[in-house]
Amino acid sequence: MIQTKQLVSFRIGEEEFGVDILMVQEIIRLPTITPIPNAPESILGMINLRGKIIPIIDLRQRLRIRGNMPTANDRRTRILIVEMAGHVTGFIVDSVSEVMKVEVSQIEPTPHLVVSSIDAVYIQGVIKLPNRLIILLDFRQILKPQEERELALLDKKVIAGDLPAPAQESDSV
Repeated sequence: MIQTKQLVSFRIGEEEFGVDILMVQEIIRLPTITPIPNAPESILGMINLRGKIIPIIDLRQRLRIRGNMPTANDRRTRILIVEMAGHVTGFIVDSVSEVMKVEVSQIEPTPHLVVSSIDAVYIQGVIKLPNRLIILLDFRQILKPQEERELALLDKKVIAGDLPAPAQESDSV
């Protein structure tokens, strides 16, 4: 029996990435993001998604991909809502391409050279398809332990009322 993996593929700039679909809770349009004072540079702010406060991370900046972040009125921009280590976090991507099944045999190990300026620790492998390559990201590695602690502290501050909760928005796609 052929083993397959189901992925969500998405784009940031000219690069195409994939993430295991089991990590993605949902995909939403880009709502208004409430900035967080003194937050790390890659954390853009937070949103209120059906009563749950979710920190939003600029994946382009986190992966150090060159280019400008899409504007709020870019209709293709999405946020991947991902649960990792007990925390729900949103990651901004330029667009979501498709949900796809790939054979595990199509996933090559991470090349020993850094792929396109992205830190190799974030990469689970590279998927070889007939007409393109997709970089398979390991979202569990995207956040550093310090950032995970900061996100946990942010959750506590919002719950305690030390930070105002953003206005509630929900716009699933």
